[in-house]
Amino acid sequence: MTDTAAEAGFSSLCDTVRRDGEAWVSQVGGLTLHSHFQPIYSLSHGRPVGHEALLRAVDGQRMPLAPAHALRGDGSLADALLRDRASRLVHMLNFAEQAGPAHWLFCNMHPQVFLQGPRLDADGFQAALMAHSGLEPHRLVIEVLEDAVSDEDDFDAAVALARRRGCLLALDDFGAGHSNFDRVWRIQPDIVKLDRSLVARAAHDRRARRVVTQMTSLLHQCGALVLMEGVETQDEAFVALEADADFVQGFLFAKPQARMVPAHHTPPALQNLWDAFESRWMDEHTAQREHIGPYTNAIGYASALLSAGRSMEESLASFLALPGAEVGYLLGADARQIGINHWAASRPQREQPAFEPMRNTQGARWARRPYYRRAIEAVGRVQVTRPYRTLHGAHLCVTVSVAFRIGDELNVVCGDVTWQEAG
Repeated sequence: MTDTAAEAGFSSLCDTVRRDGEAWVSQVGGLTLHSHFQPIYSLSHGRPVGHEALLRAVDGQRMPLAPAHALRGDGSLADALLRDRASRLVHMLNFAEQAGPAHWLFCNMHPQVFLQGPRLDADGFQAALMAHSGLEPHRLVIEVLEDAVSDEDDFDAAVALARRRGCLLALDDFGAGHSNFDRVWRIQPDIVKLDRSLVARAAHDRRARRVVTQMTSLLHQCGALVLMEGVETQDEAFVALEADADFVQGFLFAKPQARMVPAHHTPPALQNLWDAFESRWMDEHTAQREHIGPYTNAIGYASALLSAGRSMEESLASFLALPGAEVGYLLGADARQIGINHWAASRPQREQPAFEPMRNTQGARWARRPYYRRAIEAVGRVQVTRPYRTLHGAHLCVTVSVAFRIGDELNVVCGDVTWQEAG
């Protein structure tokens, strides 16, 4: 397409835009398209770092339409392209009038339009849009739905185009549907938005909370910042803090509205969150320490008896008598298990026979396990692992361990404890 034709196409789209009070709106296909903005807050900075632009559409009778329906139109690519571009034009004009210089605009793109980007690049629309709004490309975060990754070649080409333009890329709704980290490795998004369903579940399920925390850590290792969206309660905000998410977005902090919040806006919910989080974290930490205390004391006592030359049976007796204690075992300096497992009388070896193939661990090497690594790094100090899936059954356990010496020989005595989830 020639420059003249590109200018004519963009000018024609600009003709659909008009002022409506303090905002820009676009009239396309019998609909009036409005912009609403929801702030995205940095948990560490305590202020908004961007706003997501959300489409609001009404028909000729002023009846609202769902954004997906408004953007779909008659189902053709041409109509989807027209409506997508009209909405982006309105969003960018409204954003440019309100936003400060250090602020991101998160903008959704219709999946079909995003995938067609390399084929449409020649018409110059995006360049004209950026020039018309006055926004620099690095302030635009293009949000792409994860389930839009269908045609890998088209998607990779569209991602490459967005990066050449200087825009940032956010992968939306991660964790919903058929999410996988292969897409994150391949796409290398700047930001990953965790789906609300993950956050909501993690707020009431400790196991899900640990999974979300590990997922956030993996995304960080992939090179992405993590945004938890749809945060509506303080419990869900606690999940974001505990998981070390970078950003949050949701009704707890601010609802979408036509006017953006000020650059240094700190909502009361965010002001109160840190103090409440510290108190809650201390309460949980104290409760866990009190719960696990008898087991750490007993395994420490076992190491003292073993150092004095007592048998494993005698040394582990007080540990294995505790409720929830499962099994005790001894590792050498090379992390190889010495001797057999010593089971609590309340947990016979033939419990859950489906896991019998892994029951005999004599001679097994546990060098990869944190209960071994941490123990040998801090000889004489009892260590406690996070809950993990035991090899002995379909349940979680924690392991308490301590490294000790018999003469010059280093050993590690370990004990597994059944872990009961709360909530």
